[in-house]
Amino acid sequence: MDCAEFQQKLPELFEAQADLSQNEHLRQCEPCAALVRDLQYIAQQAKLLLPIHDPSPAVWDTIQSALKEEQNDDKQPPPDSDAAP
Repeated sequence: MDCAEFQQKLPELFEAQADLSQNEHLRQCEPCAALVRDLQYIAQQAKLLLPIHDPSPAVWDTIQSALKEEQNDDKQPPPDSDAAP
């Protein structure tokens, strides 16, 4: 397996949480081994980020109301441009 083939399969390996320490290509290829170490470090650091909280239900209610108003505005005919204000 060459570097291009390995790197193409790398997302699948990470997703499957494969044990990459036993991968033959990584034993022989320092650039790919360094890439995997960097990606593992990034993944570990990402876990340390603060969790993202879902907005409160009130936020979703406000968004839904705004969308309904926008849909209602779109259904109304445009004002007569010839009429005097």
